Amino acid sequence: MSETATLGTRNTRLRESAVPQSTAAPHSRAAALVSSDERRSACHQKLPPVSDACVLTAEDLEIAGDSLGLTTASPDWSSVSILDTDADGELTILDLADLSQRIIYDDGPFELVEATVIDMQSAMNAGVASSQSITQEYLDRIEAYDRAVVPGGSRPLNSIITVNPKALDTAAEADEIRASQGMTSMLLGVPIALKDNYGTVDMVTTGGCACWNENQTTNDASMVSGLRSDGAVIMAKASLDEFAYGFVSEFSSFQEPGSTSLVASPYDTTKTAGGSSGGTGAAVAANFAALGFGTDTGGSIRVPSSYNQLVGVRPTVGLASRDGIIPLALSQDTGGPMARSVIDAAIALDAVVGVDEADPVTARQQGLVPDSYTSFLDPDALQGARIAFIPSMVGTNSGTVRLFSEATAALTAQGATIVPVTPPAGFAAVLNEGSGSTNEFRHDLDEYIATHLGPEVEARTLTDILATNSFVTSRRSIYEARNAVTDATYEAWAGDTGSHTVQIAAGKTLVTQMMEDLDLDAIVYPSTNAYGTQGTNMRLSPNTGMPSVTVPMGRTIEGESVPGSGVNLEFLGRDFDEGTLLGLAYAFEKTTGARTSPSLYGPLP
Repeated sequence: MSETATLGTRNTRLRESAVPQSTAAPHSRAAALVSSDERRSACHQKLPPVSDACVLTAEDLEIAGDSLGLTTASPDWSSVSILDTDADGELTILDLADLSQRIIYDDGPFELVEATVIDMQSAMNAGVASSQSITQEYLDRIEAYDRAVVPGGSRPLNSIITVNPKALDTAAEADEIRASQGMTSMLLGVPIALKDNYGTVDMVTTGGCACWNENQTTNDASMVSGLRSDGAVIMAKASLDEFAYGFVSEFSSFQEPGSTSLVASPYDTTKTAGGSSGGTGAAVAANFAALGFGTDTGGSIRVPSSYNQLVGVRPTVGLASRDGIIPLALSQDTGGPMARSVIDAAIALDAVVGVDEADPVTARQQGLVPDSYTSFLDPDALQGARIAFIPSMVGTNSGTVRLFSEATAALTAQGATIVPVTPPAGFAAVLNEGSGSTNEFRHDLDEYIATHLGPEVEARTLTDILATNSFVTSRRSIYEARNAVTDATYEAWAGDTGSHTVQIAAGKTLVTQMMEDLDLDAIVYPSTNAYGTQGTNMRLSPNTGMPSVTVPMGRTIEGESVPGSGVNLEFLGRDFDEGTLLGLAYAFEKTTGARTSPSLYGPLP
């Protein structure tokens, strides 16, 4: 664990609030994002000089002093001038930034395992690490651990499908930008792993299927463009359930015909990492990347986040463009970050939101996106919050029931009002609405093929894919059934007046009205309560299009059993209110500290 990760809550606030402000340019979304072009140009703006008026508050001074063991009661205390590190006669945010770097590095070198994005930026700003050194260490970890059976493990993780051969070149470019311009973005030089259904110009995009091993797209997915604009290093493509359908992350990419691999949990390799974004979940949990991105149609970000003790964000459908991502069901598909902390997830989300003409549903966000989601991260965010839970959503699993009870007690202790509610009539229909993947997959895949599939790929229809036999063979009947869906069936389901379209709109109205009537900030529930299956709780966000954030709430104890290696608490809120959800999750995370690091995959020898 990094030195910074051992600091207490108060010191964490110092590290997370002060360091970026002293060195970073305004984020690429410094103004309301209207187009991806504006985002790309804005990300290179420089930070105006820090004003002399940016003096420290008494609270900041107390935190800084305490962090270095300096208090007014200490015999070493002479005057506050000891904290005036640049000797300009005033205590400003620049002094606080310098103090934060001393806190981080006085006790030893930068340590990668469990490092946050803030840790990495602080290390790179201080010259203790570089994007090249951080990227190389992640690559070394992937090489040493991902396909190996480690001591104490039973099978490989299999979390990564492809490593970017240009990753170190991109990292070197990021280091050059930092040297000449400073830290232009919170993601400058930060290595990221993408689920292998995100299009990338420098790596093939297989969707987890051997039939598309040659799919070299000519454009990045829109969200990937946002990450690159912020200077991120797109380092690797992560494993997934083939075509993002499933909850165990079984894939056939780059394997012999008829062969597949499963992704394991880094906490217990006898268990699944979940899916369909299980490769991203395992890779981020095992510290193979700073951040990861997955996609979620019916639970595919939240299941592996829960199973691997990660924070996962399923954004409002329409917050981030799906253009360039291999679709499963566009009525419900959305992409989002998976991270080891809420602040990392918020930083990652900042980079990928925005209106995109190629995904018309993003027009809904106009005027509803904040400058930065990090502005909502207040350790006191739970104070005064009204949060509901529906008892039937807690389930009967003994471990889940215990952890949920402890979680609601923690929320209450931090000042939230917890309201048990009986859902309105029609709520069961929201949870029980089926996934769109059956009726939408062939139609949406055809659109992707027409606009994004690489020219070298021979299998250009679902019929072609079935003819290759280069896929997970147990899925043949599933693909055949989806291939048989007619255009009329698709329209009756997902058209403007289709039954699924109408039900999602009705579900959104029902749940939003319930929140308004009860004056709620969020609804909470265990992310997964029907383990090993598509749990009913997983349906609430996709079947309303409303956003949710999932955060670790703990692990089981002796006598309790769940398929994953953790259990998460999920916060659901109103459309485009991700900021509120992230704030509540952040305060909960700071209170509980529930995430643990997988001991099987510690620092390299």
